[in-house]
Amino acid sequence: MWRSCVSRGLRLLSCKKASIGRQPIRHSPSTPRFLSTNSVGQYTVVDHTYDAVVVGAGGAGLRAAIGLSEHGFNTACITKLFPTRSHTVAAQGGINAALGNMTEDDWRWHMYDTVKGSDWLGDQDAIQYMCREAPKAVIELENYGLPFSRTEDGKIYQRAFGGQSLNFGKGGQAYRCACAADRTGHALLHSLYGQAMKHNTQFFVEFFALDLLMDGNGTCKGVIALNMEDGTLHRFRAANTILATGGYGRAYFSATSAHTCTGDGNAMVARAGLPLQDLEFVQFHPTGIYGAGCLITEGSRGEGGILRNSEGERFMERYAPTAKDLASRDVVSRSMTMEIREGRGVDVLKERLPGISETAAIFAGVDVTKEPIPVLPTVHYNMGGIPTNYHGEVVHIKGDDPDAIVPGLMAAGEAACASVHGANRLGANSLLDIVVFGRACANRVAEICKPGEKQKPLEKDAGERTIAWLDKLRNSNGSLLTSKIRLNMQRVMQNNAAVFRTQETLEEGCQLIDKAWESFHDVKIRDRSLIWNSDLIETIELENLLINACITMHSAEARKESRGAHAREDFTKREDQNWLKHSLGYWENEKVRLAYRPVHMNTLDDEVESFPPKARVY
Repeated sequence: MWRSCVSRGLRLLSCKKASIGRQPIRHSPSTPRFLSTNSVGQYTVVDHTYDAVVVGAGGAGLRAAIGLSEHGFNTACITKLFPTRSHTVAAQGGINAALGNMTEDDWRWHMYDTVKGSDWLGDQDAIQYMCREAPKAVIELENYGLPFSRTEDGKIYQRAFGGQSLNFGKGGQAYRCACAADRTGHALLHSLYGQAMKHNTQFFVEFFALDLLMDGNGTCKGVIALNMEDGTLHRFRAANTILATGGYGRAYFSATSAHTCTGDGNAMVARAGLPLQDLEFVQFHPTGIYGAGCLITEGSRGEGGILRNSEGERFMERYAPTAKDLASRDVVSRSMTMEIREGRGVDVLKERLPGISETAAIFAGVDVTKEPIPVLPTVHYNMGGIPTNYHGEVVHIKGDDPDAIVPGLMAAGEAACASVHGANRLGANSLLDIVVFGRACANRVAEICKPGEKQKPLEKDAGERTIAWLDKLRNSNGSLLTSKIRLNMQRVMQNNAAVFRTQETLEEGCQLIDKAWESFHDVKIRDRSLIWNSDLIETIELENLLINACITMHSAEARKESRGAHAREDFTKREDQNWLKHSLGYWENEKVRLAYRPVHMNTLDDEVESFPPKARVY
């Protein structure tokens, strides 16, 4: 019956249950209950109603979906990939929490390290929330079945990681990173997916979320998505929408990110007229395999691996005398870049870890027992994203309020900017971020809503603009292939918004990335179908990447200081008087408009005092 309903004529279909679409193996598709049918054009549109919709099925999306289901909310999880293929699966190093299993530890010390690592651009109320919740989050994951590595006495093993210290930076190296060998993300994602199945989360797999459904009052009412399997469009009406769509590392030529990391949620927010925050802060991981970009985990250095230049010198002693190879990632990346610039390239990773030997053999052709792995700073993480508070609620500037909440819209994970990472994320804080704030989103929904609450109907034209945009894109007949425009964008970002930046390179970058956007109007799509049209999907992803790239470049050009991952060779000092503030980039009429909002220097309560800015040295 379902197949017979898909035809060239548009039919507006409604269904109460999440029973349509390609489901995980546990679920078998069933015939939807059609409530109404209307002819409105050339696309088939199916309507759904849920208490909450989660977009993305990585760690943040799954943890949010689990929490919502636990609270009794009818929840849909929309994902363009099968959940266990989400990029969280690639995280290697571990998850930070002050468990104190190896040495004495305190979440306040973890908070201090995170604030310092952020170069004081992180919101201290959100950082306090994350670090205080961290031990409970790790124990919860253990209860979910995550197979952590163990000490001899059976405790969760914790390794050293960069930027982590004891006693507010005065007590030496902290061992705070809980891990499952060097496959922590894999273990975490599979554990969360098992829990999602246990809680009967309704998945819509290989559905590509296109846009937010916003009403005239600025409230998010859900999303519209394309079912890539059969070409139908689906409007998901929901009282709460949680975006957990990951980063946009693929805007760069060399990145550790999966090819699916295309900033889809960010672009959806930008197209809805809402800002993206701090996109100029792009983290380069010190140890991506040269030429391939694949990650060599920081855990390799945490376990004793060291970096050497071509002269055999352990050069990090010169740049970070105390922390050495375990300084924060932006410091190590800049140090490596300076060594390479001065002709002393070639770095050594000595310590062997499970998985790293295989990665090195496949992608670098190296036997780590006999020779070094060639590594290069590689784009790894986006500190910026959709601005949120520590509840996960999306915020924007409204009148005199820089923290006005966007009703019905939340975000978590790399897509979000809480901002717990500020200008530079500490290693192993990302897995912590996704589970803490995925859970926070679910808990906030439970505080402000009740399961089964009646929702207002969608506006009559909800999604029409998106359908028109999709139709225009699908029938694009320009002269430039998607791959050519994408490669040009990636080279511009790699060359002009790299580890070190200058006014000259950034100004040129703004011009070139704007031209790359203009060239997108001349894109050519060869496949006109709607079913498994990878040409169309990659073109939508390219538009999403371009929006992120444009805001990144313009935000970087405007920030006249060096802070964290944003390193200017012409403005070499951090400048708190004028630049201790979050950048907001709006996408208006296909141009970037910048604004700013204050950093939260306050803590949540008197359990800890805020940390005033000071020199950041390792």
